[in-house]
Amino acid sequence: MSEKLVEVTRGARVESIHFGDIAVVDREGRLTCSLGNPDMWVCLRSMAKPIQALPVITTGAARNFGFGDEELALFCGSLNGQDFQVALVEKVLARLGLSVEHLQCGVHAPSHRPTAQAMAKAGLAPSPLHNNCAGKHTAMLALCVHHGWPLDHYLDPGHPVQQLILHTIAVVTETPADQITVAIDGCGAPVFFVPLRHIALAYARFAAAGWSGPAAAPLDNAIKTLAHACLAHPRLIAGDGRICTDIMQALPGQVIAKTGAEGGYSLALLNKGLGVAIKISDGHARGLNSTAVEVLAQLRVLTAAAAEVLTAYHHSDIKNHRKEVVGQIRPAFELIKTG
Repeated sequence: MSEKLVEVTRGARVESIHFGDIAVVDREGRLTCSLGNPDMWVCLRSMAKPIQALPVITTGAARNFGFGDEELALFCGSLNGQDFQVALVEKVLARLGLSVEHLQCGVHAPSHRPTAQAMAKAGLAPSPLHNNCAGKHTAMLALCVHHGWPLDHYLDPGHPVQQLILHTIAVVTETPADQITVAIDGCGAPVFFVPLRHIALAYARFAAAGWSGPAAAPLDNAIKTLAHACLAHPRLIAGDGRICTDIMQALPGQVIAKTGAEGGYSLALLNKGLGVAIKISDGHARGLNSTAVEVLAQLRVLTAAAAEVLTAYHHSDIKNHRKEVVGQIRPAFELIKTG
C-alpha cells in the first residue's frame, strides 16, 4: 500500500493528503530505504529521458556530429521553452541537416511563463521547438540521421530508433524487454512501465557513473559522459524557476534531478552512490516538490545553504486571493531503512 507523503493544511488542520511510494537503491541494486511499495509498476514518462539519450553516445552518433556537454544535456531535459534552449535545439537540427518541421513532438506554449507571456505579447505562436520534449526528439532524429533510418515515422514503436531505446531501457533498469509495458507519452513517443525500484536502480547507476556486470559494461562510459553533461548544464535539464534545475544548482556536482509527469520524480545522488524514485499516487505534481526535498534532507544530502535556497519547495505556503497565507504543503513521512 502507498503511504502518506505530504499533508496540505488549512489553518490548524490537515485538509488534504498525498500518498505515494519511494524507493532508494544503491549501485548494486540493493534497496536501502523505501516507503510504500517499491515494486509497483510506474510509467517512466520524462524520467526516461537520460536513459533514452544514452544511444546517442553508444552508437557513435555524438562523436559523428560533434555533440558536447550542452547538446547531451539538452537531450536529457524537460525543457522550459526558454530562448537559449530553443536556440540550441535549432542549432542541433541544423547540424543534422534538419529543421523544426522534422520534430513530431507537437506544440504547446513554453513552460517558462515569462517566455510564454513575452511571445503572446509579441503575437508569436509557439512551435515544436518550445515543446518540453524537443530535446529528446532531436536526439531521436540524430540517431535516425546517423544510421540512415527513415525520419517520417520515427515515433512508431517498431521503428529501429524506438527498438534501440527499448533495449537500452531494459538493460539499464534490468527489466526484461518483453516484460516492459510500452505506452505513448504526451509528446507521441513510446514510454515505458517498469518497477519503481528499477527506476531508482537506473539513477543509482548514473550516481555511480558505471556499474559491474558484463551486460552493462558497454554503457559505462556513456553513463559517465551523460552524467557529467547533466551536472555541467543544469539549466538544460529543466530551466529557470524549476525544481530540477534549482536542486542541481543548489547542490552542484552532487545531484541529478529529473521530473516525470503524473507524479514521478527521480534523483541520482552522486556523493552517496544512490538512486531515488518517487511516485505520487494521485499523479498530482503538488506533492512532488516537498517530497523530493525531504528525501534529500533525510538522506543527509541537503546542506544548510541548499535547504535555504529550496525552502519554498520544501514547505510551500498556500495563499488565498488576498495574498494571505492560509495553509501549507509539507512533508509528512519518514523513510524506512531496509538494508
